[in-house]
Amino acid sequence: MPIPVRLRVNDTDREHVIEPRVLLVHYLRDLCGLTGTHVGCETGICGACTVLVDGQAVKSCTLFAVQADGASVTTIEGVGNGHLHPVQQGFWDCHGLQCGYCTPGMIMASIHLLAQNPSPTRAEIAEGLRGNLCRCTGYSHIIDAVAQASAAGEVARG
Repeated sequence: MPIPVRLRVNDTDREHVIEPRVLLVHYLRDLCGLTGTHVGCETGICGACTVLVDGQAVKSCTLFAVQADGASVTTIEGVGNGHLHPVQQGFWDCHGLQCGYCTPGMIMASIHLLAQNPSPTRAEIAEGLRGNLCRCTGYSHIIDAVAQASAAGEVARG
């Protein structure tokens, strides 16, 4: 039986009547048209679908949209406010991407990491991103990108 779900997605109120089994990732992609949140596994292993739910990094393929009812969700499309967010700038400057498939999830996980720890060590960055897999870069450039954003000291304002 379909039920109403109300979310604030990237500062826009959304309401849809959905089946309770709809995953948040499919809600965002199919009903909101926000395809920057990627589906890489649907089991929570890869992290390509990472978004922020009430400020917490969440793998949106592991959460039903009804579980997020009333929450504020930020996707990759919702960061930067028309400019590159410091983490996005770091990925650009440090070549923290190759194919780009994992990049939105990596960026969202990095934003969450830096909100929790604004000055992480390289080891803490690696540990903070361990739930997000990249098959192309070898992680070195991704860690460089997050370290650059941290050094900029503007992540919270990004």
